[in-house]
Amino acid sequence: MPSGVLEAFSVAFTTFFATIGPIDVAAMFAIFSGDLDAKERRLTATRGVLVASVILFLFALLGEWILSILGISLAALRAAGGVLLLLIGIDMVAANGSGATTTTREERKEAEAKADIAVFPLATPLIAGPGAIGAVILLMAHAEGDYLQQGAVALALLLVLLVTLAALLLASRLQTLLGVTGMHMVSRVFGVLLCALAMQFLFDGIAQSGLLGAVSAPQQISG
Repeated sequence: MPSGVLEAFSVAFTTFFATIGPIDVAAMFAIFSGDLDAKERRLTATRGVLVASVILFLFALLGEWILSILGISLAALRAAGGVLLLLIGIDMVAANGSGATTTTREERKEAEAKADIAVFPLATPLIAGPGAIGAVILLMAHAEGDYLQQGAVALALLLVLLVTLAALLLASRLQTLLGVTGMHMVSRVFGVLLCALAMQFLFDGIAQSGLLGAVSAPQQISG
């Protein structure tokens, strides 16, 4: 496997694991599905992951087209995506829930009153939330023109979704095994990695925008 493809896969896998958060999703699912029997839990988990997969892969395929329609440059997307992922990473390190990766308080109240939680809140915003959607558009646009790297990003997304499904099917056992401290520890580790990746995206976006050259040019002239 070429080094660029391997790097694209590793970056994408880490980013998706952090923004989707299979461990956190499983913990929330265990709470929301407390009144369901084993069969209903399996069906709900499967449907939720399938719906989230459709949403995320649609954005993976149509993300660049949406950007072109809105007139958003790749540099702007990288900078904005870097800021968004940085905020998510900080929340993960601090073990704070945000609307970008989990449900808000109002969404949790609405979910508790719903009989079917597969689409909401499981598929979105828990799995296919703003962070994951932003990440998939950013990573696919970052690999624009290189179909091998885009394939690596799609493969990483698919693997994280499969890990998420496995975590949902084992939600109660996983919660008991790791406990609150263990789940926060996993979240913090990936949060640190996500912060580093976010800064790299932000630096790349600023460099690609030409802002640094525009700032330095007058200084060179005046000198």
